[in-house]
Amino acid sequence: MKILDKINNFFNDNIAPPHKIISVKKNEEGWRALVEIVEEKDYMKKYAQDEMIGLYEVFLDQDHEVTGFSRLSLRYRSDLDEQAE
Repeated sequence: MKILDKINNFFNDNIAPPHKIISVKKNEEGWRALVEIVEEKDYMKKYAQDEMIGLYEVFLDQDHEVTGFSRLSLRYRSDLDEQAE
């Protein structure tokens, strides 16, 4: 639960509130998580467009601190394509 809280706090403070935390896995350096974020929600709603979902990869160290992140993909919410791990 501590890791999920750290991820939520990081995204709330720096990017946007997480839509969904898809996975969290432990590795040698710490932890790796995949997080979905609704991108530019107000902008898309203003122009009656489908919401965009960004898939982010997040890295945390052994102390559960976020050490890095990157956006892996961007898709429309209505797209049904499966995302790669």
